[in-house]
Amino acid sequence: MPASTRARTPRTRLRITLTALATLASAALTALPAPAAQADTGTTAHLTGTLADGAAWIADVPAHWNGTLLLFSHGFGPTVANDAPSDAVRTELLAEGYAMAGSSYDPHGSMWALNSAERDQFATLDAVTAKIGSPRRTLAVGQSMGGLVNAQIARDGAGRVDGALGLCGLVAGGTDLDDYQLDAEYTLARLLLPGQDIGLVRFGSADDAAATAEKLTDAVTAAQNTPQGRARIALAAAFLNLPAWAPGQDRPAPADWAGQEEQQYAWFAQGILSFVEGGRYAVEQSAGGNNSWNRGVDYGRLLAGSVHAPQVRALYRAAGLDLRADLTSLTRGASITADPAAVRAAQRTSSAGQGLAVPLLDVHTVADNLVPVEQERRFGDRVRAAGDGALLRQAYVERQGHCTFTTSETVAALHALDHRVATGHWDDAATPAALQRSATALGLDGAAYVPYRPARLTVGRDRPALPTRP
Repeated sequence: MPASTRARTPRTRLRITLTALATLASAALTALPAPAAQADTGTTAHLTGTLADGAAWIADVPAHWNGTLLLFSHGFGPTVANDAPSDAVRTELLAEGYAMAGSSYDPHGSMWALNSAERDQFATLDAVTAKIGSPRRTLAVGQSMGGLVNAQIARDGAGRVDGALGLCGLVAGGTDLDDYQLDAEYTLARLLLPGQDIGLVRFGSADDAAATAEKLTDAVTAAQNTPQGRARIALAAAFLNLPAWAPGQDRPAPADWAGQEEQQYAWFAQGILSFVEGGRYAVEQSAGGNNSWNRGVDYGRLLAGSVHAPQVRALYRAAGLDLRADLTSLTRGASITADPAAVRAAQRTSSAGQGLAVPLLDVHTVADNLVPVEQERRFGDRVRAAGDGALLRQAYVERQGHCTFTTSETVAALHALDHRVATGHWDDAATPAALQRSATALGLDGAAYVPYRPARLTVGRDRPALPTRP
């Protein structure tokens, strides 16, 4: 069936309420494993404890410890202690002699736990080393939201950690995240639900966020049935930095505009807006208000900077729609302002990239629906502007989805970081070819490291003065 025909076929959409958000967070966003029982409890010590703020910590230490301790920062989701990105990675690294530890973060606050995460990770390091002794080397590892925590640890951890590995990290920070997501939500609401009062920020409850997600998802599902609707979905997807390559499908050809939109729609149909709105509610809880805005945003200029602009223009032409009129309408109607205290709180707790104190290797899939790979470009620019570009390496895996790394890819990246810390030089260890060879040589579950340079993050808010409420 041609892509254009399939795009018109109604699909059964996945409705995800905020009551199910914790389950979705664990399964889809962070891939958080439950602390695994070790295959041979006689050879691995499993330690637990509680920090001053009530956060739990865990650690697993193999009998033949190689002297390196991994401090793992988990992603957005339930505040449950974890010390590895997956059970399979834990098993492999324990077999290689690595010890690992991690905390839950403060369980009394938001799942966007940036108010406590870095503090709790350093406190976990203190608690674990008090029991097992000082490690020869300490490496921080972080995944998804924990990748942002990890970047903060790499910035602040001189003398505490020796290097850091980020996996699918949300390294552009909480305000960039909320801003570009707001652009997409606002586009859907204004163009697909004109005249309706759709709450996009300052959610009073999780149910309010879920209601917005359902309205927007319903609108996207209906819009997918017409060429005009599909063009407007593509516009919103461009602002969301949403990849045009969905799981289980072949990557569309560069000029297959309809096929690209269909795969972007697949992400919407899988419930991404429920995650976006639930995440926004959690960030607002953590920051104490709305930290995003669109007043003053020029949506024509914003689209011009998007890698998806040619697709959007082509679909608008095919649908007989006036793209300039829609962009002008979006610009004129943009009136959402931020809460000053929330902006300051998010800048203080939920940003990274001002500099690095230790070497950092970041790894990202090229088609990440929840933390777009373009975040790495934004982060790398900030690190280089701070003068610390020599400490940073970024590597990319050709795969769809969020945090969908194989065990081989993750372990190979850790080995490359270990090499950098041991030798004081990256050499060629973090190049795509070297990472691919290293991962393949492990003989575990395959690898797909590729040369890649992300496009710029479509966010459009580089001004120093932030529009805020009076």
